[in-house]
Amino acid sequence: MKLILKVARTELRNLFYSPVAWFLTIAFMAQCALFYTIMVEKMARFQELFVKNNSEWIGFNDSLTQTIFLADQGIFVNVLQNLFLFVPLLTMGLISREINNGTIKLLYSSPLKIRHIVLGKYLATMAYNVLLVGIVGVFVILGMTNIEYVDYGRLLTSLLGFFMLVCAYTAIGIFMSSVTTYQIISAIATFTIIFFLSYIGELWQKYDYIRDITHFLSMKGRAIKLLSGLIRTTDIIYFATIIVMFLGFTLFRLKGAREFVPTYKKSIRYVSLIVVCLAVGYITSRPGLIGYWDTTRDNINTIHPKTQAILAGFEKNEPVEITLYANMLGRNWMQGGMPERRMDYMWRLWEPYLRFKPDLKFKFVTYYDIPDNDSTLYKAFPGKTKKQIAEEIGKGIGGDVSKCMPPEEVRKMIDLTPEGMQLVLQAKYKGRATFIRTYVDGVTWPNETNVSAAFLRLQQDTMPKVLFTSGNLERSIFKSGEREYAGGVTDISKRASLVNIGFDNDTINLDQQDIPKGISSLVIADPKTALSPVKQDKIRKYIAGGGNVFILTEPGKTDLVNPLLAETGTEFMPGTIVEISKNEAPNMALPFVTKDIEKMAPDAIQKLRLKIKNERKTPKRRHVKMLGTTAIRQLPGSSFSKYSFLQTNSQNDIWIKMGHLVADSTAPVFSPQEGDFRDSSFSLMGGIYRNINGKEQRIMLSGDADFFSNRRSNGDDMLLFGFSWLDNNRFPNFAVRPSPMDLNIKISSETANMQVWVFLYILPAIVLLLGIVLLVRRKRK
Repeated sequence: MKLILKVARTELRNLFYSPVAWFLTIAFMAQCALFYTIMVEKMARFQELFVKNNSEWIGFNDSLTQTIFLADQGIFVNVLQNLFLFVPLLTMGLISREINNGTIKLLYSSPLKIRHIVLGKYLATMAYNVLLVGIVGVFVILGMTNIEYVDYGRLLTSLLGFFMLVCAYTAIGIFMSSVTTYQIISAIATFTIIFFLSYIGELWQKYDYIRDITHFLSMKGRAIKLLSGLIRTTDIIYFATIIVMFLGFTLFRLKGAREFVPTYKKSIRYVSLIVVCLAVGYITSRPGLIGYWDTTRDNINTIHPKTQAILAGFEKNEPVEITLYANMLGRNWMQGGMPERRMDYMWRLWEPYLRFKPDLKFKFVTYYDIPDNDSTLYKAFPGKTKKQIAEEIGKGIGGDVSKCMPPEEVRKMIDLTPEGMQLVLQAKYKGRATFIRTYVDGVTWPNETNVSAAFLRLQQDTMPKVLFTSGNLERSIFKSGEREYAGGVTDISKRASLVNIGFDNDTINLDQQDIPKGISSLVIADPKTALSPVKQDKIRKYIAGGGNVFILTEPGKTDLVNPLLAETGTEFMPGTIVEISKNEAPNMALPFVTKDIEKMAPDAIQKLRLKIKNERKTPKRRHVKMLGTTAIRQLPGSSFSKYSFLQTNSQNDIWIKMGHLVADSTAPVFSPQEGDFRDSSFSLMGGIYRNINGKEQRIMLSGDADFFSNRRSNGDDMLLFGFSWLDNNRFPNFAVRPSPMDLNIKISSETANMQVWVFLYILPAIVLLLGIVLLVRRKRK
């Protein structure tokens, strides 16, 4: 070890006696300062501007730790992107310089062994790498003082990722320096190898047996995981493997230059080392053998504890089988169905779940087919068969029809017609099966709420069921018209629709059917004709027995549903809400979301974390739009308690207009003679509740039925929150993370501007001057 340290000390001295190290240090320092100080100075200026002009401003929308350090314009991302330009210049002469100068012979004749030389030089470069880490660390410490509630864990993990990456680059560089006597060729070769290892994960992804190997070898994804704040043992082992492998190559290269050994024996050494390193890395990257440490403050890289509990509900040694059905002629083929996207599917979608259930089993079925009721492709390719159409499309998108199952074979396995033959997953467990869908919304893959709902469906005998009354021209949950409810309830193409988050849905005609026991809720959505006495009697008995109900109506139709609420002491008010505002029509109400929304779905509401020492800042009220609505009021003596989820804004002129409201002419005028009614505020959507039969009965009311229609909502959060409240917050599984805390800069724009001058100009100039003085004095000696 003493000899290794002696070589390292000598090499480090020589390194700083050359202008290369000083040049790289200054360039690296200026680069870090540029991406950090300019960003902070800009954010500080914007913050002062917002605070000055908006007393309700509480901070930026996104995490400043993410924005300043880890976003596309952040310091870490840009430093890592440019790192491969620095390392080859640093390592290109480590070995080749000794060979060119002839000093390698002196080293060979000294008591030093080859491993002392290689490890000593590598240790010296590692020391320089620590200097680079220290430079980045200065800006990390600066960020801790500049950003309020900075995410320390994520920044420290990013530093670890930077250090591991630069050490791997160095090992590659020292090997390439031993291969050639030309330093420029060594630098170019190092750059080439680094580039290859960074992008190999995108090559040859069509081939099943090669895909896993190239993904394992890819260096790019490893650093990204560490930048996200997730430490995985497989990534640490990967970097260690790369370092060991290329240092081993360097030893073999220098040793082989002094030996008279057949070429095949030398080749065996390299191949053996490669096989051992790949085997170790591949084995330790298997699910179940990977250790994880999520260092982020809010565990943003880890699935929600509720989802973890759902996974724990599966029996041990009873695997869940997940099959991906990818149709080359269907939606989302390019986004996730083609073989080239398979590793993204595995590690982006399923790795968080494999962490807690490593025995998930995956299958892939690639096929081509066209739904029988879809003539679009037949019109685009007239006279061609399905196979011929698939062959033509395959030429354009790179699909290989010969590797896809024909329609008749797939249809024998499974009927995918109800799913539109789009990209879809099917999960199976102990004889049960359910679909997990993909979506055309830019994200493609199902989110945690969708996946957990499917897993619960595999575990439970029944799921919460919502029944919608029919027979009186109520809103339809199966039609796609703009006033209907299919988008938020039964549309399988919408990730937030009830069918995709765990609810079963159906309609019921109470003239012919009774309300079954055990349903989650009964929905009466804007009936247009009077309910028969039979229906009214069944609904009143259901409410009297403690059933949960959701009633929606429109102005002018309140008399159709108010009789159902007679025993609750609550009613919809007659007339239409008029709100005079600057930009909207008078029948467009602009209520705000009240604090009662937290009672609606407490797991889903992302509460803004206010600054502890700054009580003047309060969250800005969120307003929504309701076109044509009436109000809800509770009568004296009601046995129900109430929540108001949407309340009118008292700052505007608001009243209830009786009779016909003309919204596209001059502004309406308040007329008490016509029965118009004013109040300080009106509740437009609310809930009433009481304890009965040992449980809490919940009834939700909305004076605007269009609010949840396909046109105006199509699965808005309020719809999800409402049905969650009616299901006693059992479903859906809202996998919500807390809002970020690091939303403010702690320094003024003047201080931030001073940091720009100090770290971007003055400090690099001082280091430059120090380097010039040292090099001049060295030259004189």
